[in-house]
Amino acid sequence: MEPSVLLLLALLVGFVLLLVRGYPKAHGRLPPGPRPLPLLGNLLQMDRGGLLKSFIRIREKYGDVFTVYLGPRPVVMLYGTEAIREALVDQAEAFSGRAPVAVVKPVFRDYGVIFSNGERWKALRRFSLATMRDFGMGKRSVEERIQEEAQCLVEEFRKSQGAPLDPTFLFQSITANIICSIVFGERFDYKDRQFLRLLNLIYQTFSLSSSFSSQVFEFFASFLKYLPGAHRQIFRNMQEVLNYIGQSVKKHQATLDPSHPRDFIDTYLLRMEKEKSNQHTEFHHENLLISVLSLFFAGTETSSTTLRYGFLLMLKYPHVAEKVQKEIDQVIGSHRLPSLDDRTKMPYTDAVIHEIQRFSDLIPVGVPHKVIKDTLFRGYLLPKNTEVYPILSSALHDPQYFEQPDTFNPDHFLDAKGALKKSEAFMPFSLGKRMCLGEGIARNELFLFFTTILQNFSVSSPVAPKDIDLSPKESGFGTVPPKYQICFLAR
Repeated sequence: MEPSVLLLLALLVGFVLLLVRGYPKAHGRLPPGPRPLPLLGNLLQMDRGGLLKSFIRIREKYGDVFTVYLGPRPVVMLYGTEAIREALVDQAEAFSGRAPVAVVKPVFRDYGVIFSNGERWKALRRFSLATMRDFGMGKRSVEERIQEEAQCLVEEFRKSQGAPLDPTFLFQSITANIICSIVFGERFDYKDRQFLRLLNLIYQTFSLSSSFSSQVFEFFASFLKYLPGAHRQIFRNMQEVLNYIGQSVKKHQATLDPSHPRDFIDTYLLRMEKEKSNQHTEFHHENLLISVLSLFFAGTETSSTTLRYGFLLMLKYPHVAEKVQKEIDQVIGSHRLPSLDDRTKMPYTDAVIHEIQRFSDLIPVGVPHKVIKDTLFRGYLLPKNTEVYPILSSALHDPQYFEQPDTFNPDHFLDAKGALKKSEAFMPFSLGKRMCLGEGIARNELFLFFTTILQNFSVSSPVAPKDIDLSPKESGFGTVPPKYQICFLAR
């Protein structure tokens, strides 16, 4: 259904409901914001460009902390580096709740490590961090896994013999294989039909959840869920992935060796067995399925999307790619694999990767939080369970920290001596107790994949650099880079 039709239906329903009930009054003392209409909230203040553009415009009038009504519910927006840090770091516990994302709520249903709360979230996060660390630093470290996967990718690119190709699914494949090796205990061939099907479902879901119609859905999910739309396709996609995960869990159960757990699923099954007599345990089948889905989805799409944007930027700014290759030649050379130890000796390359993450702005409005108790913040009283959006884009584009926030410039992360410069505004993985638990793996992936590719290949585009459009294909919950063709030319 067209977004304009959805919008019209929502308006009509809103006015009908307005006749039968009033607007709910929030207790507490929320930050200022545009006056909402009953049930419609601030829909009429929304920009066709999406939620982020709307929030930027509203912030100009109301300041860095303001309230927007997404339909009938108030959401507090945190804009800029200082506001986000004050909430997620200085008052980390109070802001540690997770609010739902409407289009995926029917899939995750408050289970798993990303969208759960309270003791469930704490138990699953502790377990997930410990288990991923164990399988990342065991017999085969994450570094070794990434190095091996990078070499598989190099061989795949060599087969192309410099012909233009769409890198989407290859970049997805390499990042998915790293998380698959930890979660499922195996990697997949790049031509495996089941693997490619799963990757396509994840790519589709990320794109659909970032669409304009999904942003409208966030306002009126209680009504729009009954109508056709992207939310139904997202549900079908994720159910298919969950079915695959369920089959994998059954295979693990049939071949489980308690003395030699192979991966995340085995370790979780052993924990389930250990706690089977505990009626209140969080280690049950539903949390296993949704936790694996969460890790698989996040571990695949975030790093692969960043790589996709990264190489599009290398095509747009070839002088940057050349400078990275010069540093690779000086520090690593051409006869050994890049390693994580090289990162500290390669400040320019590290700065380029930081700038790619900043510029690509992967999760612009952040994954929603909520306060877990009545919370005093900047003179306002946020009632328990108030939803909070930390607008990460506003920090990544903060002019107080980045001289040219809308321009791709690696110098944003270099000091006067050419050393890597850290920035408090750099928060692509968010901050605080809810920050991405895969940050360490993602940072290692980006460095090793990026340097290995540019060690072995120069890149070029069928399109002249000046004509390359960096505008995202979608920008909502996530930022989806445009499709493009790239040539990998052996050096």
